[in-house]
Amino acid sequence: MKVAVFSCKPYDKRTLTSAALNTPLALHFFESRLSLETVSLVKNFDAVSCFVNDDINAEVIHLLKEQGVKCIALRCAGFNNVDLEAAKLHEIKVFHVPDYSPTSVAEHAVALIMSLNRKTHRAYHRVKEGNFALEGLLGFNLQGKVVGCIGTGRIGAAFCRIMKGFGCEVLCYDLYPAPELVDLGCKYLSLDELYQRSDIISLHCPLTTSTHHLIDEKSLKKMKSGVMIINTSRGALVNAQAAIDALYSQKIGYLGLDVYEQENAIFFEDMSSHIIQDSVFQLMLTFPNVVVTGHQGYFTDEALNHIAETTIANLTLQTSVESHSRQLA
Repeated sequence: MKVAVFSCKPYDKRTLTSAALNTPLALHFFESRLSLETVSLVKNFDAVSCFVNDDINAEVIHLLKEQGVKCIALRCAGFNNVDLEAAKLHEIKVFHVPDYSPTSVAEHAVALIMSLNRKTHRAYHRVKEGNFALEGLLGFNLQGKVVGCIGTGRIGAAFCRIMKGFGCEVLCYDLYPAPELVDLGCKYLSLDELYQRSDIISLHCPLTTSTHHLIDEKSLKKMKSGVMIINTSRGALVNAQAAIDALYSQKIGYLGLDVYEQENAIFFEDMSSHIIQDSVFQLMLTFPNVVVTGHQGYFTDEALNHIAETTIANLTLQTSVESHSRQLA
């Protein structure tokens, strides 16, 4: 099976190549993202492997089918960038990596909380400049604070366990409550109750039509003044302009983002020599109580290796199914 691997960075190439040893897969790596502009690259390939910011819409899927592609292997848990109905219509199988390392993302969410609270990002630069003054670096104890977790799948559950370890009161919202979290002492409430009571709110839910702009002007009005918002899930869960307005009014006291609604134009690339053509994002970076990282929550050795192993296993499974089908024909 010939596989076109899109959005491929050096670390992806290393882990995927290692995982594909002794398999019937021939991997070809492309740094560019899969989109209408690059779909012509898949000619003579049997499958494609894609990441979070590849645009796999209905038109792209139609062209993949025309080129003979039978399988899309995502190297991520989310699949909101894939038109699943179009894939089903064209009989193209879609695989994802549902569990690559829940703790890696959960721990990064906690790292954002700690950085914002204790202002380590600002303290680091002060000390480098010989400034050891503490004024402006005041934080608060996490113990006893009320933490709201929206979405308690594998990542959200890992986050809840960590915050319970800090001595926080953990409130949860999910359509499917996790009994093990209830046993741990977490409380499931309505979304409105969670908004009203939480000092910190962390998002760990998928992006769907119902969760798009979950954090917006309307929901922010229900929250405490000075609330901390953390998003390590999908950028479009947070309305960026509404967040900026809430930063100005001090409704949001702290904002930690590892994802951004328009990140596909900038994230995973070195933009240090470019002018970023996004005034909303540029404005957000000027706030001293905002920390943004470039979608690195998943970026650990354990997660990368598991993503590679699962992706290769998915592709190998597809190969064996096709081989068996040919034998039966």
